[in-house]
Amino acid sequence: MNTYYKLEKIKFGVDKSIWTRAVDLYQKGKVKNFDDNGYTFTAKVQGTHLYNVFVSKKRYEDGDCTCYMGQNDYLCKHMVAVAIYGLKRGKPLTNTDTFQHNKLVCSNKIGTLSQGELSLTRAEINGAMRYIKAYEGPSRTWFAYQNSLTEGCSRLSFLFSKLPVDIQTANLIVKTLIRLDKKLTGGGVDDSDGTVGEFIEETVELLIQYIALKPKVKKAFKQLNGIESCFGWEEKLL
Repeated sequence: MNTYYKLEKIKFGVDKSIWTRAVDLYQKGKVKNFDDNGYTFTAKVQGTHLYNVFVSKKRYEDGDCTCYMGQNDYLCKHMVAVAIYGLKRGKPLTNTDTFQHNKLVCSNKIGTLSQGELSLTRAEINGAMRYIKAYEGPSRTWFAYQNSLTEGCSRLSFLFSKLPVDIQTANLIVKTLIRLDKKLTGGGVDDSDGTVGEFIEETVELLIQYIALKPKVKKAFKQLNGIESCFGWEEKLL
């Protein structure tokens, strides 16, 4: 049974703190007695104590750890470290491997996307948006659901950070924000930990940077006229 996820998926799906600590455990050789039984990865991870860990090969969020977080149904750094080991098998991590691409930054490059690039970006945005979905599941799966929201927002951050500054790209970003807002107001998304809301606020700040670099991008904000968002994010742009 092959692993259903890759390193990139884990990087997009966990926060910086867990990722950094998991990488540190892996790189310092704290993952011991690793075994792959075809369905799960099992190992012992040396932390404050020696913890017993297993992680599904289908979903890295599914598993267990004898640490405090693991026993309270949180995804812990020990589980992520074992998932990393399952993918890398003890091999050194490169700088590309360890770097998380989920921080939203402005490219500071003026330019437009070609038609092919635009179509690809739209497809990638649609793919990221699928992770930001409604939730009606039991409480025991809520944390896995929150990881899905994190992954969706992280993938969007990665995409937006690559975009050149232009009316074209500003228009694309604004349309995405409107879609996210609809998911929050009527799409059943449970954003009680503020993952999506915080991403929207960061993206608004990105668009404000666009204005400083290319004032004409304000034309892309006309589509916000008459919209009342869930927490008034559009006001800064209008």
